[in-house]
Amino acid sequence: MLSSLLLLALSADFDLVIRNARVVDGTGNPWYRADVGVKEGRVAAIGALAAKSAMRTVDAAGKVLAPGFIDVHTHVEGGIDNNPRADNFLRDGVTTVITGNCGSSELDLSVWFKKLDQAGLAVNVASLIGHNTVRISVMGRGKEVASPEQLSRMEGLMRKAMSDGAVGFSTGLEYVPGTYGDPSEIVRLAKVVAGFQGVYSSHMRDEGARVLDAMNEIINVGRESGIRVQISHLKQDTKKHWGASGKMISLLDTSRAAGIDVTVDQYPYTRSSTSLSIRVPAWAQAGGRTALAERIRAPQTRAQIKREMLEMLRGRGLTDYSYATIASYSAHKDWEGKTITEVNRLRGGAANAEAEADTVLDILVEADPSMVYHVMSDDDVDRILRYPFTAVASDGGVRELGSGNPHPRSYGTNARVLGTYVRERGVIPLEDAIRRMTSLPARTFGFRDRGLLQAGMAADLVLFDPTRIKDLSTFAAPHAYSEGFELILVNGVPVLERDQLTNQRPGRTLRHHVSE
Repeated sequence: MLSSLLLLALSADFDLVIRNARVVDGTGNPWYRADVGVKEGRVAAIGALAAKSAMRTVDAAGKVLAPGFIDVHTHVEGGIDNNPRADNFLRDGVTTVITGNCGSSELDLSVWFKKLDQAGLAVNVASLIGHNTVRISVMGRGKEVASPEQLSRMEGLMRKAMSDGAVGFSTGLEYVPGTYGDPSEIVRLAKVVAGFQGVYSSHMRDEGARVLDAMNEIINVGRESGIRVQISHLKQDTKKHWGASGKMISLLDTSRAAGIDVTVDQYPYTRSSTSLSIRVPAWAQAGGRTALAERIRAPQTRAQIKREMLEMLRGRGLTDYSYATIASYSAHKDWEGKTITEVNRLRGGAANAEAEADTVLDILVEADPSMVYHVMSDDDVDRILRYPFTAVASDGGVRELGSGNPHPRSYGTNARVLGTYVRERGVIPLEDAIRRMTSLPARTFGFRDRGLLQAGMAADLVLFDPTRIKDLSTFAAPHAYSEGFELILVNGVPVLERDQLTNQRPGRTLRHHVSE
């Protein structure tokens, strides 16, 4: 029996043929009907393949076949080490994730990549090198300006990471210690990465009242260093400034017309997710969590922090912290899914912003929980999604089913775009949505053999039912996988069939190598 199978495999034209598919190839061009043959992990042929033999045939009548989705903005460090199958990403059609975003990554990527490859991945993993990670390694979490010697050491770490296969570098300029890095520091590091043909991805200093200034800072890095620029999770997160996305897009158009290679990514939700500490001023966070807790315990310093927190709240056009929901807090699991306003009430606090700010500070003495913030408008989300150089990204991590109350973007980003924004609301057409999930990310991050459904490309493929594709994860009940995916291949191997994972591990680390 075994010899018969071996003979069949050797004599077959293809390992797999997907017949009669509606091919959406990632270019943005209209779909067309064709058979697709896969052999030895690659797309081997596209066309009329009825006369060809295959080890296996899949009938795709009525289904869409597309390149596997590339999620350009994830945070999988730690999570994928413990769950290398990355179930929540696979079940949303993702075949490649890019991590190391917002300035935080593994420092020694060579060691980490080796560990992941040995663990056996189900998805492909690429990584940026994080500016915050590098800065902490060289000068801790302090707010000092980097000395020439410290800058030289950071450049050396960037050079090593790029040599080890990083696709570029990222900043988290709203976070400690990245927020203390001045623009000249970022340009210095960008020039190193540009020499390796890498990309610069940035969580900007501000996504609200000063968003245009923040965008100009990032765009200027591209202007001065020649590096490709990717603005992370572009949004307008301040209620008083909702509607500013039109000006933001105009700035992008003007910059691209001037020859600056700038693109953006976005998750399709009106709520964001990050730490609770982001709600206190940056100076109070200098030195890390222990230093922050000490400042909160000092009455005069606490009063100053609280005053500035309330100013920040008013600057957003808000009167309380009901927009902030606790996503994950191990010390108080019963608070997960509750807003700060609700937690303050449970603690017996007064029904005002001052008491809620005290609740925030008391929590931060103990921990820095993950939060979900309701800060964006549907109109801005729609307008940014319509911008042709917006890639779809989750900003999510590998999730353990049932643990915490995470943002649903970790489960349903791509299915939400295809189900809600394409099929139900018609915000963008199907072919353009697929382009934003495939060839646009591949082009920006330098994946030359992925992102398009063409002969010779890696067989990362997604087959789904366009009438059934849907995200089931909600803010109230986030632990739910997307539905409508019929078949997902990673490097030619099925990892999902008929909504069920196969437990195959064909993924690998994708290392970018260009000599400086």
